[in-house]
Amino acid sequence: MRRRLVLAAPVIPVLSAMRSAHAAGVLKVAYAGSMGVVMDKALGPAFATANGVAFQGTGQGAYGLARLLAAKKLQADVFVSVTPGPMRLLQTAGLVKDAAPIASTAMVIAYSPKSRFAPAFKAAADGKPPWWQVLRSPGLRFGRTDPATDPQGRNIIFTMELAELFYRVPGLARGLLGAVNNQAQIFTEASLLSRLESGQIDASSGYQSAVASRRLPYVTLPPEINLSDPAYAAKWYAQATLPMAQPDGTTTNAHPEPLVFYAGVLEDAPSSDLARRFVAFLTSAEGQRTLREAGYGPPKGGTIG
Repeated sequence: MRRRLVLAAPVIPVLSAMRSAHAAGVLKVAYAGSMGVVMDKALGPAFATANGVAFQGTGQGAYGLARLLAAKKLQADVFVSVTPGPMRLLQTAGLVKDAAPIASTAMVIAYSPKSRFAPAFKAAADGKPPWWQVLRSPGLRFGRTDPATDPQGRNIIFTMELAELFYRVPGLARGLLGAVNNQAQIFTEASLLSRLESGQIDASSGYQSAVASRRLPYVTLPPEINLSDPAYAAKWYAQATLPMAQPDGTTTNAHPEPLVFYAGVLEDAPSSDLARRFVAFLTSAEGQRTLREAGYGPPKGGTIG
């Protein structure tokens, strides 16, 4: 059996500093909130210990973080994004030159072991009944994140749109999610899986990496809808679309991007040398082993530059 990294869940935003009196500096990392467990409990402390520095991590929705960084309301040395979109936002703002792929993941349907629907989801994970039929169960409470601030919030909408096409079930996405901003389903990324663990909700969207890190059960989805494979991006994933309001008042249509994590050094990094060393650490054999043990897939695609 493959060994997985099992760690306690963090509080996000996170201050996870190795506060040594001998610390030679502080590395500040802003990262996609789904990485909270592996970043705050494994990668950050390992780098801090090896380099004799303190580690400070802030995790939340990647688009929200990117906007805070671009507006100079948050300062960090390294930004770690899921999907290229948030990273490109910082490139447009002149804050990132290039970003390296460090890991990948896939969309899954996570479910609470405390839910009365858990046996049905376990059966769905084994192939019958279809997972989307279980989600249609009366009284089932489903959770997701805000599509305006979090890529995962967009990605579950894309997943459901693609499922509607893949399974040829008209109205499936709307029937399962309701309105795009259905407040009965939307929670912060920091609290979503915690609510699932406690049984406050029965099922939720999730990245396989984050769900596996917390040892939560889940239903895997076909690559045609789980957004994991760049080979499907142009001809299949691109069929899903979501109108998104922009800060200037215009509306643009967003499309899915493969679920790859990228790390980039910020141009205004207070500790630029540490930042470069941390990105190198993420792509090193040790960093990749830690990510793999936490349930992340290998990096896919090339550098964003």
